[in-house]
Amino acid sequence: MGRKSSGQNKGEGALDKAKGKAKEATGALSGNEAKKSEGRSDQNKGTAKDKLGKAKDLLK
Repeated sequence: MGRKSSGQNKGEGALDKAKGKAKEATGALSGNEAKKSEGRSDQNKGTAKDKLGKAKDLLK
């Protein structure tokens, strides 16, 4: 598997953050703590991918 470009990392990061926010909101509305936690985890993963993409931009 090849390396991802900075744009791909940032795009995936934004998608993971949006997916995480939706999961967290669903968990909050339904009282499902596991789903809320999973949503927060997805948001953190998205933030990490976004930061990786920004770091790659700086190294260009």
